[in-house]
Amino acid sequence: MKKNQGEEGARGALPAGKKTRYRRGSILFPFLYGGVYLFSLLPMFLLYRFSGLLYWFIFHVLSYRKSVVMQNLARAFPDKRYNEIAAIMRDFYRSFCDNLVEILKSASIPARQQEKKVVLVGAEIVENHLRQGKHVIASMGHCGNWEILNVLPVMLDVHVNTVYKPLSSRSLDRLFLKTRSRFGMNMIPHKAIVRHFITNKENPSMYLFLADQCPKISTVHYQFTFLHQKTTVFAGVEKLACMTNAVVIYLHVVKISRGRYRVECKEICTDPEKSKATEITGAYVRLLEQNIEEYPGGWLWSHKRWKR
Repeated sequence: MKKNQGEEGARGALPAGKKTRYRRGSILFPFLYGGVYLFSLLPMFLLYRFSGLLYWFIFHVLSYRKSVVMQNLARAFPDKRYNEIAAIMRDFYRSFCDNLVEILKSASIPARQQEKKVVLVGAEIVENHLRQGKHVIASMGHCGNWEILNVLPVMLDVHVNTVYKPLSSRSLDRLFLKTRSRFGMNMIPHKAIVRHFITNKENPSMYLFLADQCPKISTVHYQFTFLHQKTTVFAGVEKLACMTNAVVIYLHVVKISRGRYRVECKEICTDPEKSKATEITGAYVRLLEQNIEEYPGGWLWSHKRWKR
């Protein structure tokens, strides 16, 4: 049987010193995956009950990164009062726990049920550009349950790739690869993405990028004012789009109700070769900011986004 392409890339990217730990993770993987799969067979109403208990534990008992979340929210929304910030923080932790059980459910949920959780708007934008022979780069943020988009290959009936950074834990890496690729999503390690674009230029595809993480100092990045703060942003999406003249869109994700999300495709740039420097990245930052302002509890506030 042919091995998963993303898993092969993840293995090849490992330093030699981590081989022993990764091999140990391979042994643990069947037990980890088996436990997750059995847990995912529970009906959704029971999983949401578990989410409620988890929320109580990490918010009231563990106080998981509460100081980070509160600081991020206070800086991002300086005009909001304390009670408004506190309400957004509680909403974030509830959404965070719901996302976790929804991700675990992905281990066994049928594609048809997963489709019902996503209302996709503007799919014709992607399909039209692919028919014209252009790659489509879909940039997005950690808004809503971004993992639920593993069902996009079924909904769009096109080749969909996700760029990801392999985890140091072999067992967790394999678990995420398996759940994310269940419905045909192709996982590509971030270090292999340029090569993938070049070797597949004759096969137009859609590529998903989570581009709102904090870049390393050594990487190429731009700086913008984002949520009232000077923020460094990856320049990778813009550089890759200009290199390949791929169309760039933004995926605007908001929660409609518990377990259901609206995903809207918004065009950023259709001809990157003619764009000005920082134009594409700047448009992405503005759209991400609008996304967060519309659904503030849905962004990943526990991430140390402004640590540099």
